[in-house]
Amino acid sequence: MTDQNDSPVALVLGAAVRPGGRPSPALERRARHAAALWRDGHVRGIVLSGGEQTHPPSEAEVMAQVCRDAGVPDAAMVIEPAASTTEENMRLARPILDALGAHEVIVVTDHYHAARARLVARRVGLRARTSCPQLTGARPWRVARAWTREAVALVWYWLRGAGR
Repeated sequence: MTDQNDSPVALVLGAAVRPGGRPSPALERRARHAAALWRDGHVRGIVLSGGEQTHPPSEAEVMAQVCRDAGVPDAAMVIEPAASTTEENMRLARPILDALGAHEVIVVTDHYHAARARLVARRVGLRARTSCPQLTGARPWRVARAWTREAVALVWYWLRGAGR
């Protein structure tokens, strides 16, 4: 990772891995968006966070391959392969980001997940903003379901103090 300590680092939050290690649309869209941020010089490095859930390998490893395919070198990426929740993404990435000297973090996730991601990032002490890929090609009912799920999750995280 380059040593431009004033430049932000991207933190990409995981999503589902499909059978055979294929990325879900959300996982691929987030990883490609992070790769574009790196290629365009908006971030100096990428931390990929997400563990193994239903199908191997870990979300972080699948995202790393998507980033490699998009031209990001391994030296620009750090894999955090254990997180299984948004709160764990932030908690487990925090020491990595600290070691990188990241003063600002750009959290890459989908629009429907961004508010909760920012809440938890700030609660764990990260100076964070979000950058979200377009939801092109997403089925409207899936998007509506995601927004509904996230509204409930945001209230739950806020009430229970997730990240504190």
